[in-house]
Amino acid sequence: MEKFDLAVSYTWEYDEEFIELIKNISGQFRISVCFLVESNIAEITKKLRDNSLEITSYLDRASDASHNFEEVAHILSNRNTRIFNPYKLVNHAIDKANMHLEFITAGLHTPYSLIIPPVIEKEEIYISLDDLAVLNRPFIIKPANTTGGGIGVVTGAETLKEVLQERITNHKDKYLLQEKIYPQILDNGKRAWFRSFWAFGKAVPCWWDDQTHYYHELTKEEETNYNLGELFRITGEIARLTRLDFFSTEIVWSTKKKFVVVDYVNDQCDMRFQSHHCDGVPDNTVKQIVFNMIMQVMEIKALHQKLEEHLSSDENPTV
Repeated sequence: MEKFDLAVSYTWEYDEEFIELIKNISGQFRISVCFLVESNIAEITKKLRDNSLEITSYLDRASDASHNFEEVAHILSNRNTRIFNPYKLVNHAIDKANMHLEFITAGLHTPYSLIIPPVIEKEEIYISLDDLAVLNRPFIIKPANTTGGGIGVVTGAETLKEVLQERITNHKDKYLLQEKIYPQILDNGKRAWFRSFWAFGKAVPCWWDDQTHYYHELTKEEETNYNLGELFRITGEIARLTRLDFFSTEIVWSTKKKFVVVDYVNDQCDMRFQSHHCDGVPDNTVKQIVFNMIMQVMEIKALHQKLEEHLSSDENPTV
């Protein structure tokens, strides 16, 4: 039987540099890896059906974009393969309405929000002037399940009419109406807005400018000087709540001097390199994320080997 310690599927052309990095780092640690793409997915699917291929860990960056990868996802989720992130957990974690309530229960600060039902469940809604007053103006209109790149998000809403119009756009989705959070401007000139990655057991926060969408690495010195250790704790708490392996979240040190989680869980992280794309992730951050993943794959591989040795010894008891 053919075996791989790690499989990674992808369809996006801009994932190529990320894939090349995975290939290089996995090679350094003698981790066998295969890559699933449109040109080989039919062959891989057949091998899995025939039980002639075994995959220990799987990073899926394709099945949400192409139906051709769905059968592999289904097969591996029913086998002893470690899926990053487990499918049964993802749908709950990326629903912003779910996470809003869970974050509040866990003691995390979130923007003041109103959650309104989908149009298909309740066509007419009532929002009082008092509710709108608490939100202030402008406020944010955000679909609960449309994720990635700010798709469907209105950041400068002023009226109830805009809310009613946006609900029709994604009529099957819940919506959040959120107060707009403003970051402090620190003495280094940076807006105190962060995108923090949870990467296979560790938090990796970065500066992220919500206006330019440009990243900067967060240094140890900055972490100390600006008392930013809370970013690590908050990201770890979100990981505990969601039980996901790899995601990003947005956290703001607000003008009210609170760390506020403003964008809850994004499970498909853009891993373009900053050296190739001005709005990409800092190269060292991507390297840290891949390194963390390979370390986790090595742990999972070791556990599988121990299990196989144990089962083998049970089958051949000493007389």
